[in-house]
Amino acid sequence: MGEALPKKVVLLRPAMLIPHLTFSGLTVPPLGLAYIASYLREKRHEVILIDAVGEAIGQYEPYRANYVLHGLRIDQILERIPGDTEVIGVSCMFSHEFPIYRDWIQRLKDRFPKAHILAGGEHVTALPKETLEQCPALDLLVLGEGEGTILDVVESDFTLESLEKIPGIAWMSGKNLVNSSARRARIRAIDEISKPAWDLVPLENYWKHGMGLGVNRGKSMPLLATRGCPYQCTFCSSPLMWTTRWAARNPVEVVDEMEQYIREYGVENFDFYDLTAIVHKKWIVEFCELLLNRKIDVTYQLPSGTRSEAIDREVAKLLYRSGCRNMTYAPESGSDRMLSLIKKRVHIGKMLESMRGCVEEGLNIKANLIVGFPGEAWGDLWRTFRFLLRMAIVGVHDVTIQPYSAYPGTELFDGLRKDKKITLDDEFYFALANLADLAQSSSWSENFSSRTTFWYRTLGMLAFYGVSYSLRPWRLLRTLFNLAKGKQETRLERALNDIFTRRKSSLPRKVAEAVACPPYV
Repeated sequence: MGEALPKKVVLLRPAMLIPHLTFSGLTVPPLGLAYIASYLREKRHEVILIDAVGEAIGQYEPYRANYVLHGLRIDQILERIPGDTEVIGVSCMFSHEFPIYRDWIQRLKDRFPKAHILAGGEHVTALPKETLEQCPALDLLVLGEGEGTILDVVESDFTLESLEKIPGIAWMSGKNLVNSSARRARIRAIDEISKPAWDLVPLENYWKHGMGLGVNRGKSMPLLATRGCPYQCTFCSSPLMWTTRWAARNPVEVVDEMEQYIREYGVENFDFYDLTAIVHKKWIVEFCELLLNRKIDVTYQLPSGTRSEAIDREVAKLLYRSGCRNMTYAPESGSDRMLSLIKKRVHIGKMLESMRGCVEEGLNIKANLIVGFPGEAWGDLWRTFRFLLRMAIVGVHDVTIQPYSAYPGTELFDGLRKDKKITLDDEFYFALANLADLAQSSSWSENFSSRTTFWYRTLGMLAFYGVSYSLRPWRLLRTLFNLAKGKQETRLERALNDIFTRRKSSLPRKVAEAVACPPYV
């Protein structure tokens, strides 16, 4: 394409849509956009990153009956975008937020008709045709891993001839035809990717409010040690978004980056955003030993949901000694039959043994479970309930029981849609937020209802914590003490604190329920 002239690019992370009673907050710095901003800036482009959540971290606005919007309103965002902006890139990660983003993107186009508006993320990668049809204000989509693709797009002249040469994008030609180019290969030299442009993100706001992906253990920084996941779980969109290629950075590079943030920002804790951080024992052992040898005195957490295959007693001991304090397992089900159906390659007995070792070595452990899968039967529910109790006996600290959500980009979603059980309207998108809502549940099983799922989740959580606190009453006393002092050690404490913060910061619920559609959309 020749030498490209520098362009003015705005990267936008819009406000978040969250249920009133969500137990899984994602009020976290936008790591993906920070990477893309750094990549573009390295090539001499002028980049402005608008983090609508971080810039208004205490702002909660009612939306519909059961949700709030967290972050800047669209009118506040429009005020922050320079009039001579040439490219606007919008992050659209979660499908439940798409109806809002669709309307906001139209507002962006109305205000900046000469700017090229792009979108990237999990949702647009999963549903490129539907996204472009439902949001005609979008000029094109960036599919999958974004750095190299968005750079090529920004440096193009946006003519058909130039766009056809760029892999990994999709756009409309006419009213119905979607032109989608070949899939772009994943970046292989991930150690050469420039560090995230954190100077463009209001990190101080996150630190001031104690926000992060894990529990609040002091000033926290996001970190990515690996990209992708080698597994093919049928409920997960990672295979489509990232392919099944798992790539790990050199542990030395990761520890160097940690030391840099400690020096520059005084960081006390790191939250690893990896989809599957621990795959190979050799890698995690080398990483832990580097932290110990350099005498780096910080904590770190693995909150996204890791595997158990590489975590034996030796690894658990190294994890704790090197600063790891919180870790999440993702068994999803206690039924071997369901694990086989959803292609979750885990062994229940080995995972319990791994959990036991981590607890005994001092790690704070959380487990994620999902109920309401297509094809799930009452016997599967019982086996998962029994597994739930076994985890409580072993000493697992926290558990979440989420209803299955048919997320676009997953194998299960494709099957349900093929069977005409899904209609892609706004109500479907909004319902996807139920997976993190304590008050709402859904079931895609033919054998039990959404009401059953709700009561199963409720009774399951009560049973788990009842057994856990009965066997270890000091944990309940510690939780009550931590809540009174505003301290967090477990994900339950973090969830309760987040719910209290939202309820205190947003308008009264009775006002929210009266608002069918807020005036700024």
